[in-house]
Amino acid sequence: MPMRPCWVELDTRSLEDNYRFLSALAAPDAELLAIVKANAYGHSLDLCAPAVTRAGARWLGVASVEEGVAARALCPEPRILVIGGAFPGQGADVVRHNLTAVAWEPWQLDELEGAAQAAGMAAGSLPVHLEIDTGMSRQGVGLDGIAPLLERFHPASPLRLDGVMTHFFAADEADGAVTEAQLARMDAALATVTEAGIFPEWLNIGNSASLLAGRAAQMAALAARHGMKAMLRPGLALYGLLPRFDPEFETPEPPSMIEARAHLRSVLEWKTRVVCLRSIPAGAVVGYNGTFVATEPMRLALVAVGYADGLDRRLGNHFSLLVHEERAPLVGRISMDQAVVDVTDIPGVEPGDEVVILGTQGSESITAFDHAETSGTIPWEVFTRIGHRVARIAV
Repeated sequence: MPMRPCWVELDTRSLEDNYRFLSALAAPDAELLAIVKANAYGHSLDLCAPAVTRAGARWLGVASVEEGVAARALCPEPRILVIGGAFPGQGADVVRHNLTAVAWEPWQLDELEGAAQAAGMAAGSLPVHLEIDTGMSRQGVGLDGIAPLLERFHPASPLRLDGVMTHFFAADEADGAVTEAQLARMDAALATVTEAGIFPEWLNIGNSASLLAGRAAQMAALAARHGMKAMLRPGLALYGLLPRFDPEFETPEPPSMIEARAHLRSVLEWKTRVVCLRSIPAGAVVGYNGTFVATEPMRLALVAVGYADGLDRRLGNHFSLLVHEERAPLVGRISMDQAVVDVTDIPGVEPGDEVVILGTQGSESITAFDHAETSGTIPWEVFTRIGHRVARIAV
């Protein structure tokens, strides 16, 4: 049946082109792990995982086993890394759906090993990536706890240490000092691994900012020093949004970032339509609690988007949407399902007219950075909070 007019358009061809560009940027130094976790950053796992696979992705990154199972149903061929690890009872699904789980706790290895043994898997046949905490203090084993975990990868175990990974927590700081310190810790951790007589294939390290900062060769050199191959994990850049390096560091923009700015294309546009219009006199209030009071006669347009769709409530009275290629200010509080924009100075607006929430209309654009800066968050959250009831459409 016809749907409420609030939808996301996804340019999957741009997504494929973005992947190919990033892959070429990493080559020949590093493989790419295409990040499609959190419903492909709110874009659509159903549309994005097959698209990057068509573009040549041999690895997909998800957060959970549930996401991995969904990705496997869509994409039979690529390897799928479960970055958040397996939880109790999920080992069987890791085995059944040919997933590769990240682990850093003994109980996670217990879960995976038990599932592999129950399935009759041969020694060394279930790949695992071990996460090292090199300074983020989130997930990962500390350097002093690596040795006991390495003992689990003995010749009789069905587990195989396929990769070692870490998370950089300040890759967007252009001077790179924090990242250099983390790389030094990872170097020490990898020495512990090889001294134990274990030789993983992959050094799984670095995100979009690392790749666009031109660090692929550096990562590859670290990997090669320990007989491994480098893997980088682009997320935000894959969807056409370039990470912004911290302006505190007055470092010239790297050539790879300049090149990316010319080639990467935004994948997502978020749109709605004008539902109806009304004229109000001076003194009329708009929205809940009367946070906006008209100081002059105005023409207002009701649009079919609200905070339940992911439009941050904090944008009310502080942000604009695009109507007829012009910026129409949001007035009053954003409701759960609706918002109101001021079209007094935009002639010819009619019910059914398209309204751009995020994207481009004519020469005007609204980015996820624009949303984030106004609502006090980050682009990743802007994308991922776009609600499930907002239809995703390939264009």
